Amino acid sequence: MENKLFFILIAIVVWSIPWKGFALWKSARRGEGIWFVILLLLNTAGILEILYLFFFSNKRKVIIDKSKEPDAGFR
Repeated sequence: MENKLFFILIAIVVWSIPWKGFALWKSARRGEGIWFVILLLLNTAGILEILYLFFFSNKRKVIIDKSKEPDAGFR
């Protein structure tokens, strides 16, 4: 029985490490410090990491450059 639980634990670790690594890498590259800390501290066997990668990180940041907009007061 203990041997079976050990192999299940190893399988969960092997499954979750690549997901955690990729999610941490992506959150760090995007500058999302809050997500990085959450993903680093919570161990959810890859579930939260998969959700972050496929749902939460797909939102693109939109940066508006106001210096290229025409001046509204000057016509």
